[in-house]
Amino acid sequence: MLFHGGARAAWTWIRSRGSQTAAHGRRSEGAELLDARGQGHLNETAGLPWYALRSKPRQEESLWQEVRRRGFSTFYPRLRVRPVNPRARKTRPYFPGYLFVQADLPAVGLVEFQWMPYSLGLVCFGDDAASVSPSLVHALWKRVGSMNDEETKFGQRLRRGDRVMVREGPLAGYEGVFDARLTGQERVRVLLSLLRDRYVMVELSESSLERPLSS
Repeated sequence: MLFHGGARAAWTWIRSRGSQTAAHGRRSEGAELLDARGQGHLNETAGLPWYALRSKPRQEESLWQEVRRRGFSTFYPRLRVRPVNPRARKTRPYFPGYLFVQADLPAVGLVEFQWMPYSLGLVCFGDDAASVSPSLVHALWKRVGSMNDEETKFGQRLRRGDRVMVREGPLAGYEGVFDARLTGQERVRVLLSLLRDRYVMVELSESSLERPLSS
């Protein structure tokens, strides 16, 4: 499967993001495999190269499960989210349509991934699968772990007077000031700046808030 057009641009961005993160410094191999909270290890097989595997639209999770079921080491970068609907997914792909897999291609062949359920095959340039640097994979692991850690701590760190912005719903885009949590509910009270120099008190789901870009 050829990798071109928009996919090639995405691949270039993936490699550049990983390279920028890795360039901030080197640690021992064991430290590279720890996430931002110092918990858990990246599942990888020593000595095998990494490849980028494309999934069918919105099938990243299913493909990840299939790859694991077949015994391959894999890394599926996901970010935690705080959906307003409690039944909605609480993670989203960091790179929609892609995950990473280790494989001994001379032994298993490209066809193993080309015909795998939910898969669009490995990223290839011409007839050759494009390998991914282990340092890039490690850097992405650390980056995603750090971002998830920040997302988890956001609600815990909110204090009265903190600036917030509504990210979802009819009030999306409005900024305001956090006032208080409502007892026994996953809702908060916020003073929104709806009019010039005037604030309106509203009750919102905590998951609908984020820090404004200027903070």
